[in-house]
Amino acid sequence: MDVSPFSHDGSSSVGVLVCHGFTGSPHSMRPWAKHLAAQGWTVSLPLLPGHGTHWSDANKTTWRDWYGTIEAAFTDLKAKCDKVFVVGLSMGGTLALRLAETQGPLVSGLVLVNPAVIMIRWDTKLLPVLGKVLRSAPALGNDIALQGVDEGAYDRTPVRAAASLRQFQTLVRKELPAITQPVLLYHSLNDHVVEPVNSEIILQQIGSASKTEIVLQDSYHVATMDHDAQRIFDGSVEFINKLSAD
Repeated sequence: MDVSPFSHDGSSSVGVLVCHGFTGSPHSMRPWAKHLAAQGWTVSLPLLPGHGTHWSDANKTTWRDWYGTIEAAFTDLKAKCDKVFVVGLSMGGTLALRLAETQGPLVSGLVLVNPAVIMIRWDTKLLPVLGKVLRSAPALGNDIALQGVDEGAYDRTPVRAAASLRQFQTLVRKELPAITQPVLLYHSLNDHVVEPVNSEIILQQIGSASKTEIVLQDSYHVATMDHDAQRIFDGSVEFINKLSAD
């Protein structure tokens, strides 16, 4: 299982930043990143701090570390490319939304797969307290309908890191109206990690004039490795091609 970062220098002026999710790694996004690279685009898929090693390492990081890595990768892409698009899964979608909020028109468009801006389970409200006394909780990863596929996420959820993620989601949610870029959002009908209300909140509150939701009937949370993966890959290419031509 390859959890290392992925990058590709393309031949066009289009760049794509690919963001993986919480407790995951580039492994869950590598097929998508390679598909984007095959279009001749410059692609960057960073490994987030505290990820791809052991869950305890995530507890030594916060959302500022994760976002800082994504922001730096975006800056590098922008130096090479005229247009930069950002795609993300789960927390990767949250990171993509934050980039759109802070970078404005420098972000040309977003493709989001089961993005998260809120945790509504009652126990998540206790995360700030639990993070001080509990190191880990049962795992959230590997929610995939397709048999025999392994996301490679951590086998435990780092509680302190999860508390920081919740804080980050609150920040991103408050500033959703600042987002005006075109958005393509894929939402799994059966997602056992991110509640459906997340997609509703994002689509209702972003300021984008162009926003499209596509419901995935056959995939769970990690849709980038599930039955609908190719549909996501092809749809993102069509989305980026259309906007690049404008």
